Amino acid sequence: MVMPSQSPLSPDAGSGAVLAPTSPPRVVNAPLAPTVELTSIPKRRNFTAKYKLRILDETDQVADTGGVSAILRREGLYSSALTDWRRARAAGTLGALQPMRRGPQKAPANPLQTELAKANREVTALRRRLDQAEAIIAIQKKVAGLLDEMEQTQERSGKS
Repeated sequence: MVMPSQSPLSPDAGSGAVLAPTSPPRVVNAPLAPTVELTSIPKRRNFTAKYKLRILDETDQVADTGGVSAILRREGLYSSALTDWRRARAAGTLGALQPMRRGPQKAPANPLQTELAKANREVTALRRRLDQAEAIIAIQKKVAGLLDEMEQTQERSGKS
């Protein structure tokens, strides 16, 4: 990053005066580490039930609203999150204090799915056996037809 050097304005300079650099611009190094507040990829925060209960207990012990605000600022929380956590605690659902997985939910497993898969495998095996049986029957018909022809030709040749 290049920073221009600044020189004081002369007393006779007007309000539209431009600073005249007295020395050449200097190179200033950028900060070594990025700031904590800004990350390159935003990430959703997940809070454990233990953390939520600790914050709720801490805010319950504070007498005034200024103390609650100070806790929220310190933890980087919004008052709406605190309200949601209080409602979940009042409802007695500790599971509601667990972080929820976002996105489409996995469909529950159908108990008949395994039986359907087994039946499909059985149908496939039976179809294979049926195809084999039909092929064998077709061959037997052809063999029977050939044997009849041979018998008829022998009868004709034997009569002559």
